[in-house]
Amino acid sequence: MKIHEYQGKEILRKFGVATPRGVPCFSVDEAVKAAENLGGKVWVVKAQIHAGGRGKGGGVKVAKSLDEVKGYAGQILGMQLKTHQTGPEGQKVRRLLIEEGADIKAELYVGMVIDRVTQKVCLMASSEGGMDIEEVAAKTPEKIHKVFVDPVAGLTDAEAGTVCRQIGIPEASVVQGRAVLQGLYKAFWETDASLAEINPLIVTGDGRVVALDAKMNFDSNALFRHEDIVAMRDLDEEDPAEIEASKFDLSYISLDGNIGCLVNGAGLAMATMDTIKLFGAEPANFLDVGGGATTEKVTEAFKLMLANPKVKGILVNIFGGIMRCDTIANGVVAAARETHLSVPLVVRMRGTNEDLGKQILKESGLPIITASDMADAAQKIVTAVAGK
Repeated sequence: MKIHEYQGKEILRKFGVATPRGVPCFSVDEAVKAAENLGGKVWVVKAQIHAGGRGKGGGVKVAKSLDEVKGYAGQILGMQLKTHQTGPEGQKVRRLLIEEGADIKAELYVGMVIDRVTQKVCLMASSEGGMDIEEVAAKTPEKIHKVFVDPVAGLTDAEAGTVCRQIGIPEASVVQGRAVLQGLYKAFWETDASLAEINPLIVTGDGRVVALDAKMNFDSNALFRHEDIVAMRDLDEEDPAEIEASKFDLSYISLDGNIGCLVNGAGLAMATMDTIKLFGAEPANFLDVGGGATTEKVTEAFKLMLANPKVKGILVNIFGGIMRCDTIANGVVAAARETHLSVPLVVRMRGTNEDLGKQILKESGLPIITASDMADAAQKIVTAVAGK
């Protein structure tokens, strides 16, 4: 689950991380009033969407008068903001953050993720703030400094202080910098985050260390422990199909291809998509029905896939371990009938009750194409879609 920048800053402030003063707004009038209440002579008008690169896309503007705040707010609210993370369709801006201006002396980067190799939280930091960290990693990896945090000890004073000096925080500001890094770690740990990023972390002209931006993502499996974070969810920022899928405990992600995929198990789903691409086509979605699929879940999965007008064929690839093949077969038959399926359907299933599942498909009277293995299934659906 993702949240907006202003929400991330609310969380960081609870853990002692300094941020600029700011007010979330939903209209131009609210933006002007927020700037008046903040005072000062410089304000930043920032689009709030769940994507990075907002500044390059025209979603962040510095205003030096209330008239400019009004003008920029009017421009940004409602715009279809396109960044490298939104894709070509962009994302509609429905919220703004009006923030006090900052005297920026240096821009730095800090972020935290789970490192699967060490099974620890990895703190990454760089002197190259304000840039895409992926670009820094590719071109100048030596400028990224990492600490793998011991979960018992937490991020120690010594570790945090060393990182501060490595990324160029002045000695007089190291105590503040250390507090920011340790606060970020505590926020990451205690909220069950999967990503916590400050880009840029700035050093101001008077030596303060301030989080000028904040990005936080959370482990959806742990949200039952964080009702306050769940309340921050903005459904307008999420794919409607993915929201609908979550109601039926389906893992669904929309993609750009034209072959719908229904699979049980995330690893098998990834392999299925790779196999489709190997034979020259593109998957339209990632869809994992899990190990407890019912006829209802399979039917809803079909509805989700067919709601996408780009879908020209469906590949069902099932390994019957916990999930029985006959259960899936009954679901597929019921779904095909209820949705009046009119696109090619290829089914490959192996495992528990495999023969019974194949018999159910055969006796359904539906034009279902069966396949013996993954390669056979991918070839058949690609051929069927091409000839449609």
